[in-house]
Amino acid sequence: MTRGPILIDLDGQDNARPDAAPAVPDTDAASQAAAMQRLAVVASHRPSRLARWFWSLALLLTGFVVSLAAWDYVTGLLARAPLLGWIATVLVGLLLLVVLVIGLRELAAFGRLRKLDAVQVSASDALVSNDLKAARSVIAALNNLYAGRADVTWGKAELAQRQADTLDADALLGLAETTLLSPLDARAMREVEAAARQVAMVTAFVPLALADLITALTANLRMIRRIAEIYGGRAGTLGSWRLTRGVLTHLVATGALAVGDDLIGTIAGGGILAKVSRRFGEGVVNGALTARVGVAAIEVCRPLPFHATPRPSVTALVRRALTGLFGTA
Repeated sequence: MTRGPILIDLDGQDNARPDAAPAVPDTDAASQAAAMQRLAVVASHRPSRLARWFWSLALLLTGFVVSLAAWDYVTGLLARAPLLGWIATVLVGLLLLVVLVIGLRELAAFGRLRKLDAVQVSASDALVSNDLKAARSVIAALNNLYAGRADVTWGKAELAQRQADTLDADALLGLAETTLLSPLDARAMREVEAAARQVAMVTAFVPLALADLITALTANLRMIRRIAEIYGGRAGTLGSWRLTRGVLTHLVATGALAVGDDLIGTIAGGGILAKVSRRFGEGVVNGALTARVGVAAIEVCRPLPFHATPRPSVTALVRRALTGLFGTA
């Protein structure tokens, strides 16, 4: 008896349609798009005492050898050809003068950053203790910090007009937030949106090895430096590195670098990682991480803690930065 294939027809069920099958979720996009996460973890690690001693001694030895070689070269040139020796002496002197000016600028930058930290600590203490005298001292420090700044002229005038009628530390510092720091907060958030947009676009559209990591590094360093300048920090080269390490250390310590599914779903329109390419998903993740670094930089550089005004929302920042970039649901 020959048996052939049997066709079973189930009533009430539609035929299978492969074209209507849901896309396979790209579950590795968030985990593999950790350019900013890797960068933050590496940069936030404080070197050991032995490593610090090694690099300090290496720099001192290198400077000593270079200085001694320059001295021998100039003195030998003076003995052989006095005119050329004097030219070399003038050039070395000018180089030392430039190095001295750079060093003084770096010291001034560190001083500005310390002043921001001191004002923020004093404001936090005044809020906790509800000390009106301490709050007024904070207002005086803010006026001194922003002396000569044209972008806060209206805020300073409004604060000066209304602070005499405020007899509560909480209300006084809240008034300073809403009048003096509101325009600075808006500028800082625009910087965060621009950096998040740049990192997301390069990650999504530039298929080069390490392009996302290099872009994340440069964009975040520039963003942190500009945020510091907005709030009066004016960080130099070494000051920018110190500030960046502080921001990334804060992020790692608080666990704020993790990108959850709720954040990605809200930003990407619910399942963009499954509907578009893996590179687009990585762009969204890196943009979100950049926005979180920007919010942390605002919190570190802002002279007053967020109290009367709400803390910037990472989801809202990334939504505004990436609207139209990867489409909507």
